[in-house]
Amino acid sequence: MVGLLLAIIYLSFISLGLPDALLGSVWPVMYGEFGVPVSYAGIIYAVISAGTILSSLMSDRLTRKLGAGMVTAISVGMTALALFGFSVSHSFGALFLWAVPYGLGAGSVDAALNNYVALHYASRHMSWLHCMWGVGASVGPYIMSYALAGGQGWNMGYRYIAVLQIVLTAVLALSLPLWKGRGRLGEEQTDGKPLTLRQILALPGAKEIMLAFFGYCALEQTAGLWASSYLVLHKGIPEETAARFASLFFIGITVGRAISGFVTMKLDDTGMIRLGQAVIAVGIAAVILPLPENVTLAGLVVIGLGCAPIYPCIIHSTPTRFGADKSQAVIGVQMACAYTGNCLMPPLFGFIAGHITIALFPGFLLVLLILMTAMHERMVRQTGGAQGTP
Repeated sequence: MVGLLLAIIYLSFISLGLPDALLGSVWPVMYGEFGVPVSYAGIIYAVISAGTILSSLMSDRLTRKLGAGMVTAISVGMTALALFGFSVSHSFGALFLWAVPYGLGAGSVDAALNNYVALHYASRHMSWLHCMWGVGASVGPYIMSYALAGGQGWNMGYRYIAVLQIVLTAVLALSLPLWKGRGRLGEEQTDGKPLTLRQILALPGAKEIMLAFFGYCALEQTAGLWASSYLVLHKGIPEETAARFASLFFIGITVGRAISGFVTMKLDDTGMIRLGQAVIAVGIAAVILPLPENVTLAGLVVIGLGCAPIYPCIIHSTPTRFGADKSQAVIGVQMACAYTGNCLMPPLFGFIAGHITIALFPGFLLVLLILMTAMHERMVRQTGGAQGTP
């Protein structure tokens, strides 16, 4: 039964990744039909992100009341409903409204699933599960392109993904009895009083890990969004080459997480995070120094590889660092910090690039890396040194 539930969780991570890259991949087709400026994609993204932040902060309260399995099933169901709503939308206003349940569903399931895996499974599974999310995020645009190439339109592409999410919701509903088993650190906490935000931030090391997580997610999103522009506008690299290597940044994260799963059998979570930070530093150095073009391009892939273990290992170490009874609350706030970093920092660098120079791109990444590293090390000292089971 434990193996069956783990298989369902792996399936969940693949399925949850499916819609994440859809809006960006199909917006060039959608905005003309709606008669709105291309920049309006940012409005939809902001609505989704706001809902995700709110539901992440509420995840502790919901999970204590309903349990991780029920929260996951309900959240995926909300996401499926929202995606179906996208598929029948023919105006920007309708898309705006459906973005609300999309964001609310996405945040709850992200926090609940990550905490459940951190409590019940070894670190390698956390890395491999996030690798599966990357697989789903890569496959989603292919499903959309299939619909577009077949003349079915973007609406049908969203409908295909919605149907897959509906099937997953049914599977999760049937699997609810399996979620009650005892895991590595004991039962999930479904009783007791939820922690307030003030209580969470008062925990030793909590503020530091929030800032570290903010820095990591800001670095990942800024690198993914602006790498190609930096290579073209500052390094003079051809557009097609820059685009190819920018995509390899995300492939580096996905492949890196597959590899990290095996490395976690030798290193604990703290060691994996430090290793990832060191690899990122090497990649940034390759980008920032006046080295041959091939070295600069390789540096971008190296940054992706370095990013790979950090997110899953920070999440997986949370129950050990802060206690199994507090991990859902802490992970919920971590998710909120992650989405805040995703929302704020890439546009901030865009402002810097537009008003100063895009040449500051690797320096911006370096500042975020220093913030992440300093805050993580301070958290390690405050929570009792190197911890985290392989």
